[in-house]
Amino acid sequence: MPGPYLTVFAVAGLVAALSLRETAGSALLRPEDMPENAPEDVSEAAAAEVRRAVPHKVDCDTDRPAQGSRMTAPVGFTLVQLRYFLVAAERGSMTEASAELHIAQSAVSAAIHNLERDLQAQLFIRRRGRGLTLTPAGERLQQQARDLLARAREVEREARGEGETISGPVAVGCFVTLAPYYLPHLFSECTGRYPGIEIDVVEAETDQLVHALAAGRIDFALTYHLGLSAEADLRSETIARALAYVIVPADHPLAGQGSVELAELSTEPLVLLDLPHSRDYFRALVAATGTAPDVRYRTRSYETVRSLVARGLGYSVLNQRPATSQTYGGGEIAELQLRDASPLEVRIASLEGVTQTARARAVMDLLREIAAARSTEA
Repeated sequence: MPGPYLTVFAVAGLVAALSLRETAGSALLRPEDMPENAPEDVSEAAAAEVRRAVPHKVDCDTDRPAQGSRMTAPVGFTLVQLRYFLVAAERGSMTEASAELHIAQSAVSAAIHNLERDLQAQLFIRRRGRGLTLTPAGERLQQQARDLLARAREVEREARGEGETISGPVAVGCFVTLAPYYLPHLFSECTGRYPGIEIDVVEAETDQLVHALAAGRIDFALTYHLGLSAEADLRSETIARALAYVIVPADHPLAGQGSVELAELSTEPLVLLDLPHSRDYFRALVAATGTAPDVRYRTRSYETVRSLVARGLGYSVLNQRPATSQTYGGGEIAELQLRDASPLEVRIASLEGVTQTARARAVMDLLREIAAARSTEA
């Protein structure tokens, strides 16, 4: 049965590579051959020394017939090199990368030099005194390297028998107005089911979340569909739909109607939730009635919108519904269903082609459950 044996060898190879994270680092540190003040463009001799220091490094010759299965065919780089490359890319400096990795700068420079030679591609533009800038090839490799290292760590845990317990960090981006409705439930459920998972949250607007995804600062984002359609490198999944509704002061003449058309409020001032993409959505809803919205007040705070409306300063259109009609300022608002308004889609967005870790997939599943529960309650 060759399949299982090949799998074992493949797993063993990845685990061996990861186990060299520290040992290879110490092997790469050759003070007698590569001094701390070595230039960033290290000599070929120093680079060759580093290559000899990593015993699991083999060259990939595409012109030579593969020995055995392609699953165990050698590759021309190491996980250690990818790790050094990622740290240097994030820091933008060989010096800062070496400080974070606790190894000599010359070792980092040599490892990246070898990686560029093995891949036959320049990954950085080096300007003395101005640090490192990723080339287009380097930008492509950056995300691929993150994905490969994350998968390798999963293989390592599985091989060590640690796969049954999902643990580790998950970086989640969340649209600012969705955070109060999803994050408390997410933290509570995750603590109970996966106590080993550490969730780190970035609360931001859609454009900032997209940038964080592209930069690799978050694993995935929970956001509205607004602003995502133009991003070809993203994939997204709709997990909920949020219907638009109107809020008016509790003593408003229409407060007891239950539902309303925006045309009925065309003569009243609009309190606008002034966030990118969201503002265009709300304005379009009003404009669809054939009238121009009279935006009297605008704010980027969801709760400030509610408090201004409660004070009788206008009406507003929102999508997420709090559990109470009370506002922070002590006022009260009335919610009216908005007839014939298209809902906003709540989506989980991630980079196309990136394989999520087991822990990230577990957090995604929790968000799907929370979204389904909220839809049932509504």
